[in-house]
Amino acid sequence: MGNSVDSMLSPFMENHTPAHGLPAVAYTGENFWKAECETVLAQNWVCAGFAHELAEPGDSVPTTIAGKPVLLIKNQRGEIAAFHNVCRHRCLTLVDEPKNVGKLIRCPYHAWAYDLDGTLRASPHFGGTDKHEPEGFDRTKNSLVPIRVHVWHDWVFVNLDGNAEPFEEYAAPLIKRLDGIDFDKVQPIGILDFGEIATNWKFIMENFIEPYHVQFVHSSTTDQPLTDHYTIVDGRCLGSAVDLKEEVGTGGSLAVSSRYLTLFPNFIVGRYFPDQLGVYLNIPLGPDRMIQKRALYTTEGQVLSNEEIEGLKSLWWDVHKEDHEMVERLQLGRASPVAESGGVLSPHWENSVRAFQELIAGSVTGQKREMKT
Repeated sequence: MGNSVDSMLSPFMENHTPAHGLPAVAYTGENFWKAECETVLAQNWVCAGFAHELAEPGDSVPTTIAGKPVLLIKNQRGEIAAFHNVCRHRCLTLVDEPKNVGKLIRCPYHAWAYDLDGTLRASPHFGGTDKHEPEGFDRTKNSLVPIRVHVWHDWVFVNLDGNAEPFEEYAAPLIKRLDGIDFDKVQPIGILDFGEIATNWKFIMENFIEPYHVQFVHSSTTDQPLTDHYTIVDGRCLGSAVDLKEEVGTGGSLAVSSRYLTLFPNFIVGRYFPDQLGVYLNIPLGPDRMIQKRALYTTEGQVLSNEEIEGLKSLWWDVHKEDHEMVERLQLGRASPVAESGGVLSPHWENSVRAFQELIAGSVTGQKREMKT
């Protein structure tokens, strides 16, 4: 697979002025998607969920990371753990919807049961009637398989292969750029669940980190002139920003200074001065589909009315739908032979996109590139 992916990316690696984007196959090809699952999505810290949706012991959220079923769960000690979401008996997915499982994760097929730490507690009649542990069966070797997990504020990250560097080192550029936020005052106020989007996950990431489209796509929902924007390329933290002279605040306007930041590969956080934060959960499902949720937060301990919260949710829903139309049309465009060369990227407004794409290419080919700043 590695050689075929190298061949797919050879035109991208060439020097062009202006630079070309990733070829169409990077957004449509099954082999490329499989390579991403084995590298980009398995070797890095991937955002998998929101901690506030796992509030009580037994709360569980199933998800899919790199094409694999994953289970997030809160244990009796109040810690969030992650496991491969399959029973050790016949490998059935254990939990198929968010719910509180109580004190045991019970397989619906043959009633094998695991505690909230993943330890196998019951394998009823496995060796015959009333013989629950047949000769040669070691219960301790048949517990759920854990996945490395890190909870950073309200955001749950997993590292499937277990080999990524410590999260604080991995995310250092992003952490530094969020300096000044008192995270003890950051409170979730709502969730937008957009469900499935018919696009490759990379288009969502690329759309977020380039400001070039804002005044054209969001002319009815934002007031942030293109000239006031700039891009951010800082290692694994890529994005853009806009600085305005006047901060309007939470009153339903996007005419505020903003930071549009990402952490490679799939984490997105938007900081809207002086008092808003938005974090996106982007879960790739295949080469041409993904799911997305957005959590809305206040950052200064404000107490908003239900009407104010609903106004914010309505505003952000509209903004996202404007973006979703574009990324779904980007996906459709990749069916054209014109897209085989990857299009061209603005050296001024889309250098962050190129840096993201270089991280993708470096991961799937195993040729780690020096991260730009």
